[in-house]
Amino acid sequence: MTAPLTPPPPPHGQPSHDSWAPPPAGDGGAGHHGYEPDKPSGPGLRTELIEAAVVTAVMALIGGVLLGLLWWWLAPHVPLVSDGSAVYFKDTEGEQAVGVDGTFTLLALGAGALSALVVFVLRRRGGVPLVVALTVGGVLGAVLAWRLGVWLGPDTDVVARAKEVGEGVTFSAPLKLGAKGALLAWPLAGLLVHLGLTALFGPRDPDPYGQQRQMTDEYGAPLGPPAA
Repeated sequence: MTAPLTPPPPPHGQPSHDSWAPPPAGDGGAGHHGYEPDKPSGPGLRTELIEAAVVTAVMALIGGVLLGLLWWWLAPHVPLVSDGSAVYFKDTEGEQAVGVDGTFTLLALGAGALSALVVFVLRRRGGVPLVVALTVGGVLGAVLAWRLGVWLGPDTDVVARAKEVGEGVTFSAPLKLGAKGALLAWPLAGLLVHLGLTALFGPRDPDPYGQQRQMTDEYGAPLGPPAA
């Protein structure tokens, strides 16, 4: 009987067939499964700041002007009358003054919801700059709408207006916002609607265990520290 022959060692520089070597790393290497750190997602802080500035300007200028025009057009008129020595409400039990505040509040809520919807459709991602833009733009737009409506409305000098129209003649009171808290209706509605849309339809955060589950499915065993 003869002893089994042992295969000669491989030449220098050549790997043995019985040994394992990792696949070469390179672009497009087949079978290479390495961990790559997640790249930061999002447009970047500078882009977010520019977008936030645009949102603030558009809401404050265009939105504020449109809201002011609608308030001036839709708000009820408060009738006044003068007896020659003083000015009185013609209808002491009327609710026109409350209707002025209610009209502004409803229009501001609609403007906030619409602005949040438009911002979400154009940019389906949240962020602190965008939230600040919705808040600041809503407040500025509401203030501009209030002042514009007052400016477009009846003369604010009630005494001069009463002398101009004469005794016993009905005229409209100045457009006045009695409840200043209505100025916060726009930013609050915008924040709530945008938060709801982002929670329902916005992008989800990546699963921190997704990489581990993927490699477990590929290799057939969970990754972990070697057994002692």
